[in-house]
Amino acid sequence: MNSILNQIKIKNQYLISVLSVGTVASLCLFIRDYLDYKIVGYLLLVVVSVLSMFLNILPLLLSAVLSALILNFLFIKPYYTLHISSAEDSLLLFLFFIIALVNAVLTHKIRRAEKVLQVKEVRINTMKLYNALLDSLSHELRTPISTIMGAIDTIQSKTISISEKNKENLYAEIEKASLRLNHQVENLLNMSRLESGVIEPKMDWCDLEELVYNVLDHLKDDLQFHKIVVKTDENLPLFKLDYGLMQQIIYNLVFNASQYTPKGAKIEIKVSYNADVDFEYNPDKLCPCVITITDDGIGFPEDEIDKVFDKFYRLQNSKTGGTGLGLSIVKGFVEAQHGKVTLENREEGGSVFTLSFQTLTMNTKEISNE
Repeated sequence: MNSILNQIKIKNQYLISVLSVGTVASLCLFIRDYLDYKIVGYLLLVVVSVLSMFLNILPLLLSAVLSALILNFLFIKPYYTLHISSAEDSLLLFLFFIIALVNAVLTHKIRRAEKVLQVKEVRINTMKLYNALLDSLSHELRTPISTIMGAIDTIQSKTISISEKNKENLYAEIEKASLRLNHQVENLLNMSRLESGVIEPKMDWCDLEELVYNVLDHLKDDLQFHKIVVKTDENLPLFKLDYGLMQQIIYNLVFNASQYTPKGAKIEIKVSYNADVDFEYNPDKLCPCVITITDDGIGFPEDEIDKVFDKFYRLQNSKTGGTGLGLSIVKGFVEAQHGKVTLENREEGGSVFTLSFQTLTMNTKEISNE
């Protein structure tokens, strides 16, 4: 199949070569009596130069040879013959032919060299990205695995006497390491789903306040040295969103805030909506839902804010570890639900992530009435 496609492409190139030279020559033929043949030669050289930008070498050589023959046959006297009576005209035609060939070959070689250089640059960048990802993954996966294995070895050891309290502490370490390992594996799987384009949100009624507290409960160990504030609008309705995707979004953002802000920093999660939507003119009951996650840490470097949602991107001065996947997954999951995520630094210090969705709402009173 590929060989057939390549043959079609080559045939098209030959056709383009012949038609381009023939079209220019035909136009010049109508005004041959008013044009010096040298001007026609220049025009045909331009055609060969343009064709050399995107044709392969053989169609290019055809255009150069065809241009020389047409120039001789139609525009150098005597017309309609390949015989040239003037030595000067013979020399000019020979030079035209050589220049056209050299121009075609050199331009083709330059194009090939540029392609080779581009391939090398892509390979170098890919290797850098691969090495960076491998380093971060090996650290992020090896650390919890080592913790789990070390704790299990200690518990199972017959030569070391362990108190029940120490055993409980080791079990707690195993649980914490397992959750961290699960988080990294989830991020890798989620990125794979995003890359393959198989994310299909399962929209259902979500209680975002309950969702936020569930996430905070899962992150209680990571947040034990932070001040957590949750604010929600009064009579917050249910929103039609994908509960699983929203849980992962909030989890990644809060986890990031816990890892990259100092101890004692405040993390505020606010869920609000526009209660003044006029449903008479909005029969679909679409309502703006806004979730903000704010911290009073050090914020983000201004020149890197536009890059933080890129896959595998990590801040230049960030601490070791991390895969650079968390925020790119947030962006992918938000956009999968037709939402928008933005990041800004606060004037008073810290940063704020804003998630906004135009989504269906249902007041809890409607449920009780039903």
